[in-house]
Amino acid sequence: MSNHGRLLIIGGAAGHALLARFVQLAGGNAARIVVIATASSAPAEAEAAHVAAFTALGAAQVVPLRLDDRAAANSPHPVIRQATGVFFTGGDQERIAAVIGGTATDSLLQALVAAGDVVLGGTSAGAAVMSGTMIVEGDAPGVSRASVRTGPGLEFLPGVLIDQHFAERGRINRLLSAVALYPHELGLGIDEDTAILTDGDRFEVLGSGAVTVVDAGAATDIRVPAQGPITLAGARIHVLPAGHTFHLTGRRPVVDAPAAERGVA
Repeated sequence: MSNHGRLLIIGGAAGHALLARFVQLAGGNAARIVVIATASSAPAEAEAAHVAAFTALGAAQVVPLRLDDRAAANSPHPVIRQATGVFFTGGDQERIAAVIGGTATDSLLQALVAAGDVVLGGTSAGAAVMSGTMIVEGDAPGVSRASVRTGPGLEFLPGVLIDQHFAERGRINRLLSAVALYPHELGLGIDEDTAILTDGDRFEVLGSGAVTVVDAGAATDIRVPAQGPITLAGARIHVLPAGHTFHLTGRRPVVDAPAAERGVA
């Protein structure tokens, strides 16, 4: 991985514990958090909800940054340089990519994350946009080209495809379809109130659900016709609840039991 910063990528419907973890990662009582609600169709409401939540959890400063168009995203924003945490809310992930992708704000965030100067978080749409190839939509039955639509994300976490609200919305078909189309990418399906916390070339699973990893690297046969079902033989699937760690470079989970199962506090 090219980035060495920390990312907290949440599958949606984040509970108290995950939001508290973000505040803790951003510095706890010294945290200075910027909330970006570009994805939301009601940004003022999304900003207010997250400002209230992070403030209640003890962050020293929580500031909304309204980026409604590319002109705003290409303007200087000193508040980002001063931040210890930046958080993308949910909504429409294509809007984040269209408004922020390639702008001065994007470049600044990439540099700050890579240097480890800021922890970057995102939920729902804010999670999907973390990957380079972004899952946009898809709810057709079966595993096929028609089951998924993809687009360019912001690529804070290279080499993965991120899907969110995973178990709750039954999105296994579209993740399998996406991985068959992009077999060099690892598919990560993140349940609601569940997150991955990246650390170098690995991530840890947090929260109340699980992360489903789809790995087509060892697949023996992949065929993606223009129409009809996809062939995907020999792919690997891992389902990892909280406490499990996965190595992205090695494409393998850590086999030790989670700390909670070992009786470790």
